[in-house]
Amino acid sequence: MIHVPALNAQLAAPAKPIVLYGFALSGHTHRVELLLRMMELPYTHVRLDLGKAEQKSLAFLRMNPFGQVPVIDDDGAVLWDSAAILEYLASKYGDGRFLPADPAGRAAVQRWLSVAAGVVVNGPMAARVGMLFKRPVNIEQAHAVARQLFTVMERFLADEPYLAARRLTIADLAMYPYIAHAPEGGIDLAPYPQLRGWLERIEAAPGFIAMARSKTGLWAE
Repeated sequence: MIHVPALNAQLAAPAKPIVLYGFALSGHTHRVELLLRMMELPYTHVRLDLGKAEQKSLAFLRMNPFGQVPVIDDDGAVLWDSAAILEYLASKYGDGRFLPADPAGRAAVQRWLSVAAGVVVNGPMAARVGMLFKRPVNIEQAHAVARQLFTVMERFLADEPYLAARRLTIADLAMYPYIAHAPEGGIDLAPYPQLRGWLERIEAAPGFIAMARSKTGLWAE
């Protein structure tokens, strides 16, 4: 269990630390931890051991009936699903940061949250899951989906610094982890300079915290 205090007491903050239940190698967990860090919200990180199926315990299933991470407990408000958590935190504590207030801006964010829940899952995430966790995945198909996604993003990011606005939003945080760790799934990011520049801008943001690298795929050596 890791406790992270608030860094800036002047910002909107919960009455007590938010509890984040997650897994160290989960990109979905990393999305939420990135936002907690960047918003300087106090939180306690309870790291579950998925290898021991701790996420399938009766106590955890009462919080998330699907037995998946991440889950947060914000003073009794228990939420699961990383996209829902990102929207909740940005709406409640963001004060306009990370999530636009206008309908068009929110729709722009939602488009990329949908990409993160669909194409990213079937592309770079699937390839990483297959190589890192030895799951039965069609690696060739996952690579093809990832390359198509990265080609689209490469063109888009040639004109835009971020995905949904001219500033960092939860859309970028939702997309970041599995793209940054695509090499763990055997996907080379070298052909995509605009994409790599976008990753670097996120990594330069105050409060950024990296997800642990695994020695697999292109990072095996």
